[in-house]
Amino acid sequence: MQWKNGDTTNGQVVAGKGSGNGLNQLFRPTDVLIDKETDSLIICDRGNRRVVRWSRRSGTTQGEILIDSIASHGLA
Repeated sequence: MQWKNGDTTNGQVVAGKGSGNGLNQLFRPTDVLIDKETDSLIICDRGNRRVVRWSRRSGTTQGEILIDSIASHGLA
């Protein structure tokens, strides 16, 4: 979900297909960082034991796995 300053409605940025383990889904996400250099979100997807990157650009339909099979509770 994304809110822009002054907006009264929101827009979808990531994981619009409900909870799950697909590349277009998250399961128990616990933390997020904004990567301004790549205009993307780095998300700790705890339930799927991975860290994923989601582009904030229009038309993005799935994330990219950066780290897989990791027990993580957050990002630093």
